[in-house]
Amino acid sequence: MKLLEGKVALITGASRGIGEAIAKKYAEQGAHIAFTFLSSEQRARSLENDLRSNSSKVQAYRSNAASFSEAEKLVQDVIAEFGRIDIVVNNAGITRDNLLLRITEDQWDEVIDTNLKSVYNITKQVIKPMMKQRSGSIINMSSVVGVSGNPGQSNYAASKAGIIGFSKSIAQEMGSRNIRCNAIAPGFIETEMTDTLSDEVKKEFMKSIPMGRYGTAEEVANLCLFLGSDLSTYINGQVIHICGGLNT
Repeated sequence: MKLLEGKVALITGASRGIGEAIAKKYAEQGAHIAFTFLSSEQRARSLENDLRSNSSKVQAYRSNAASFSEAEKLVQDVIAEFGRIDIVVNNAGITRDNLLLRITEDQWDEVIDTNLKSVYNITKQVIKPMMKQRSGSIINMSSVVGVSGNPGQSNYAASKAGIIGFSKSIAQEMGSRNIRCNAIAPGFIETEMTDTLSDEVKKEFMKSIPMGRYGTAEEVANLCLFLGSDLSTYINGQVIHICGGLNT
């Protein structure tokens, strides 16, 4: 039997990168998949078609997780279509890197809203249906930058640190209802975002990773699979680093 057989998973920001890898991994393991995209409709529809070869039910939704009203409608639509939500992966995120002296208010607000407020928006909406079914796994995508900070990423670091505090609080609030909430803190992962870095910069980053390589989106997806499955039913309120030893 597949690890997520029959479970319904909602994944935000899944049209590319880590989110896409999670959606594919979940579909392979038998989950029904609802996922969101914002601007990459062609890629989202292509992924939707790909997932249908592994998952019995798949639906892509154009939705901005940073908007409370859109998150509310999204969850209502997913429950109407799928009947329930067993797993939520709050993955939507952006960067607007700059030194604090140069970060504009708009750049700060955009990162906080997309990365952190979105987690509140979606989690707020799924809590009640999960409480009724007395089960659920909420997985929030943080970052090692949210633990250690990083020059030029004060907005991103603040958003990812906020996710950690939020996740720990929700774990304590909802644990008695058999709802788990954990955070994942990836290090340097090979994605389109890191592909834009020069080879010289990549080599310099590599020196700080004990394992001597970047992680892959599939490795992050494997961790999400574990946290979404019944293999992790007593793991709650944790921040799990997947960084090749970068943060030890």
